[in-house]
Order: sequence, then C-alpha cells, then structure tokens
Amino acid sequence: MADMNEMMEQIRGFDINALDWERVGVWPLLGRAFLWLLAIVVILVAIYFLKVKDKNVQLERAQAQEITLKKDFEKKAFEAANLEKYRKQIADMEKSFDALKKQLPDDTEVPDLVDDIDEKGVQSRLIIDSITLQTEKPAEFYIELPIDIKVTGGYHEFGAFVSGIAGMPRIVTLHDFSIKRESNSGSALKMEIQAKTYRYKDQE
Repeated sequence: MADMNEMMEQIRGFDINALDWERVGVWPLLGRAFLWLLAIVVILVAIYFLKVKDKNVQLERAQAQEITLKKDFEKKAFEAANLEKYRKQIADMEKSFDALKKQLPDDTEVPDLVDDIDEKGVQSRLIIDSITLQTEKPAEFYIELPIDIKVTGGYHEFGAFVSGIAGMPRIVTLHDFSIKRESNSGSALKMEIQAKTYRYKDQE
C-alpha cells in the first residue's frame, strides 16, 4: 500500500520539463517508463508505415486480383462447358453463310440472271421495254449491281412480275419503282423499277 501511495506521489509530482535529458540513466522510474513507452510507440508507428501499410496495400491488390481471376475462371469454365455447342453453332453459321453465298451470282452468272428477269416479265404477260445493267457499287463485304427495268402492262401483271422476281433462287431486291400511264398508250401502264443483286467481294 505504501508503494502504491509512493507511486501516486511520483505521478503527481512528475514534471517532464524538470528532467535532465543528458542523464537519462538517473531518471526516476516513472520518467524512464514514460521514455520506454514513447520509444515503443515510435517503433510501432514506424513498423506500421514501413511494413504493415505496404502489406495492406498489397493485400487489397491481391484481393481485387482474386475477384478478377474468379470472374475470368467462371467465364472460361462456362465457355469450356459450352464449347461443343459453340462449335456446332459456328458450323451451322458457316453452312448458312455458304448457302447465302451460293445465292449471290458471280460475273459469269449475271447474263443468266438478266435472262431470268426477262423470262419473269414474259411469264407475267408484260412488255419488256428495257433491262439495263448499271455501274457496280462496291461495299465493305459485297458488290452491289443495280439493274434498271422498264416494262409495260397492268397492275396485276406488275404484281405477278414482282412476285416472280422475289421467288428467284438468286438474291434480287427491288427498289424505287414508279408507275405512270402514258397518254398515247390507252389503258397500258409503264413501270420503272430498279433491281439489285449482289456479289461476294472475295469472288473478285
């Protein structure tokens, strides 16, 4: 009990400004304890900033990388599980692409295509005034070939002609049609329409 009272008296009477910093070894026990405590705190703070803080940053980076790697793994695992399905889809797409390419005429087939258009006009009981090939228009993956068509007939014949071209095995699209009645042709109508067919660019 006396020791405790003595320690309390030392604490109450402790004045850090009265200590001789050149004679630390003879300081009272309380002063030396304070100095040790201060040294320990300084060492701990230095260890934290020199070692622990960097480790925390590295840990946060590793945790973020772990999340990214998990997502990559899940994605690759899903792709691996569906690999055969993807291969089948690619094979089906290649078949569809080849089928579409076969519907595009090449240079040698364009005259036959013009003959087919003329034949559709005759079958529809139209008078073919002209079928004129225009200048080809290159695009990124294909070449567009416009064909200007002028025919004479009636509305029903025009409808049959358009339906006949739409049902052709080659890809032909119809654009920009106009129908006019000629004053000197009685009840006959004249239709101007542009057909477009396409060639795959690799065939050049």
